[in-house]
Amino acid sequence: MKACVKAKTVRRLVFTSSAGTVNVEEHQKPVYDESCWSDVEFCRTKKMTGWMYFVSKTLAEQAAWKFAKENDLDFITIIPPLVVGPFLMPSMPPSLITALSLINGNEAHYSIIKQGQFVHLDDLCNAHIFLFEHPKAEGRYICSADDATIHDIAKLLREKYPEYNIPTKLKGIDEKLEIVSFSSKKVKELGFQFKYSLEDMFVGAVEACRAKGLLPPAAGVNGTNHG
Repeated sequence: MKACVKAKTVRRLVFTSSAGTVNVEEHQKPVYDESCWSDVEFCRTKKMTGWMYFVSKTLAEQAAWKFAKENDLDFITIIPPLVVGPFLMPSMPPSLITALSLINGNEAHYSIIKQGQFVHLDDLCNAHIFLFEHPKAEGRYICSADDATIHDIAKLLREKYPEYNIPTKLKGIDEKLEIVSFSSKKVKELGFQFKYSLEDMFVGAVEACRAKGLLPPAAGVNGTNHG
């Protein structure tokens, strides 16, 4: 950001933030928008899975906004939720360790997708370009295509991939969870449209993992995926 100010030729800076800056607090609201910020002190006290990430992302975005305002930079932040879909890297992306935790048995990550929000990687990339180019874009933008509970994801994965024996009962998780929604109204009102559904995201992610040998081809290979 200092380099952008020094160069004097940068017309707009687009910063990728995180849903971890928005809704990490003691009591979940039904809907979150760009005015919401995570409770840093709550994260530090509770020390839930990923708390250091939530704190660092929140403090980083707030520091970036302060610097942008002090230096009169045309600055925009994009707030993606959990990014799910096909990928290029050879190993499992951290977002998919969480998104596919029902398949790989990573129970520590269930809390993150318990009342989750999701976006396809391609939609997120296109939103960056769209907001970089749009003359009226300003402020923060949530970029979330879909909201779902862990039960919705379990149902989707059970129907698409019965061979993974997705657990039907999840220990310590209420069976009647409410949806926690991230509103993408602001970016949609500028004319942006999401192209990919929740099913597109998870099928794309599973197929990419299978092609790279990162997921077992069927149940029984990985003993941790049984409920």
